[in-house]
Amino acid sequence: MIPVGDVVSLTLGVLALWVGARFLVTGASRLAGAAGISALVVGLTVVAFGTSAPEIVVSTGAALEGQGDVAVGNVVGSNVFNLGVILGLVAVIAPFRVTEPLLRRDVLAMAASTVVAAAVLANFLVSRLEGAVLLALLGCYLAALVVAIRSGDEAGDPTGDSSEATDDGASSATADGDGREVRLGLEAGRTAAGLAIVIVGGRLLVDAAVGLALSAGISEWVVGATVVAAGTSLPELVTSVVAARRGDTGIAAGNVVGSNVFNLLGVLGLAAAVRPLAVDSAVVLALGWLAALTAFGTVVLATGRRLTRLEGAALVAFGASYWVVSGLL
Repeated sequence: MIPVGDVVSLTLGVLALWVGARFLVTGASRLAGAAGISALVVGLTVVAFGTSAPEIVVSTGAALEGQGDVAVGNVVGSNVFNLGVILGLVAVIAPFRVTEPLLRRDVLAMAASTVVAAAVLANFLVSRLEGAVLLALLGCYLAALVVAIRSGDEAGDPTGDSSEATDDGASSATADGDGREVRLGLEAGRTAAGLAIVIVGGRLLVDAAVGLALSAGISEWVVGATVVAAGTSLPELVTSVVAARRGDTGIAAGNVVGSNVFNLLGVLGLAAAVRPLAVDSAVVLALGWLAALTAFGTVVLATGRRLTRLEGAALVAFGASYWVVSGLL
């Protein structure tokens, strides 16, 4: 019999992750906008990393508890969900063509991260050393992004000039890129509150998911790669769909790309650095699924070819079918 308490905790955990991530992303994005950072860069960094906060909290917490399948399954499953369901929905809502050189370069970084993660997981174990290497690669990626921003590589972003930097960084209120007044103290508080809610929600989600897996006889891998992964990907889903409906497809795509890079290098790296991760052999199928989606996404986004509604629908179907296949394992 499925424990009712675990079902309630799972629901509350997912809800907390969604609410907390919205607070976190909204606050961080407004602070970044007030600092004069372009919309595309915000999408690739602040929004992408902010929406990945649930993944890092959940996977790190699972690693501390010795639940390697949940930690790794969450990362791989979330990336499948991001590229398949979320990017596909963005294309269905608003077909788009990516032309910004900064985003195209980050798409290639996403593909490279997928290859590195697959190599690390080839022996079904991620050691502390390998986790440290992944974190170092994330540091190199962020450093390269900073250099690109300073050298003006994001000039191709049509929204890149919409944000104006303020001269008085210590003022209590300023304006973001959309001309809205930003109260720095309020947004900093919103960001901190969002992070706290995400941490609590992540703890609830992991405990409930593991409890349900044990009571229902389902493997921790399947739970981590499906239920937990979908739950932690809700912030990316909401953020990208909202951005696409507003016509900000560059930000929506940047959110997906940046989140996937951060998940594979940052989340997996930190979880392994905390505690070595042993993973089920089912990771082979999951990585194959992710590799196929990444290859398609890389070709479409990096070449600047238009992503149509039909291709978007195909991505959604391919991404969603992963959950069906995983559930049958």
